[in-house]
Amino acid sequence: MFGTLVSHRRSECLFLHFMNRLERLNAILVHLQSKRIVRASELADRFDISLRTVYRDIRALEQAGIPIGAEAGTGYYLMEHFHLDPVAFSLSEASALLLGEKLMERLSDDATREHYRSAICKIRAILKPAAKDYLESLSDSISVINWSHSSSAFRRLFLPEIQQAIAEKRVIEIQYQAKYSGEETRRNVEPIGLCNYDSRWHLIAWCRLRNRYRDFRLDRILKLNLTNETFSRQKHITMDEYFEQFVPDDTFANITLRIQNEKAHNIEESKFWYGFLSEEAQDGQHLLLHFANPDLQGFSRWIIASGTCPEIISPPELAELIQKTVSDLSEAYLHPKNEQASKFRDNDLPSHVF
Repeated sequence: MFGTLVSHRRSECLFLHFMNRLERLNAILVHLQSKRIVRASELADRFDISLRTVYRDIRALEQAGIPIGAEAGTGYYLMEHFHLDPVAFSLSEASALLLGEKLMERLSDDATREHYRSAICKIRAILKPAAKDYLESLSDSISVINWSHSSSAFRRLFLPEIQQAIAEKRVIEIQYQAKYSGEETRRNVEPIGLCNYDSRWHLIAWCRLRNRYRDFRLDRILKLNLTNETFSRQKHITMDEYFEQFVPDDTFANITLRIQNEKAHNIEESKFWYGFLSEEAQDGQHLLLHFANPDLQGFSRWIIASGTCPEIISPPELAELIQKTVSDLSEAYLHPKNEQASKFRDNDLPSHVF
């Protein structure tokens, strides 16, 4: 009897292994159809398998009659005459599409939003009735909040044009407005990539005017012209390399704060909005936090509002700004200039304030 149970268990494991591989082969086939050429290393990463397993799976698909071509040193591709039947989406995949739709509604410009609506409409058309009903039941219960979205500057972010320039490696001519001075400059840039952080789109590009890599906020681009001039992508760093190696330029202040451990939780999330770089433990009771931020005035207001009362290690200008702001607040609210305000302060405050 024990031998029968072992045999049954072994058969069950083999069946599950077969089904897992069958699902993976189908997923590999879908992945191959999604791109013109797919590298073996990409498939290995995507499905968390070894390169040897990738080669075996490709051979299995070929033996099943799937016309797969290969370019030495490049990757695999499906022959042009081969097409899969319409893809069937699971409920989880349909839900992911809905989330993407909600995000695009609030995190893109008018042109990109319209393109996405058209694409998602075509996808919805091939969903099974159950999936369509499932999405309808979810749609009104999911929202993405982005207050900047209502600004007119976010209606035209040039997202389609910039994507085209990145794909075709074309130089972009932009008219850009500085944040504080409002100065407008015309620049030719070589686009590296797009990035969305702080609910805003940013273009990472090599700026020929400044002769360095720069981060351009799309809502500050007033005009954009896609030129016919091309550039070599190989001479530039990747997006990952940009963010890993990026050193703030001279418009950023290097800021170091010393804060008590028990107060660090007050800024645990908001610190990333103010140029947080790194932190290190000190004497078991304090943390040294390092920031890079171009706006000391705004940074000082954030520090005051956080209630952390950190020691300002550098720069001294930040300490002076905080002292002045606190002094102005004290003058305005603790030492009112008229008798009526003084009377209100002394006699009319409700008891729960004290």
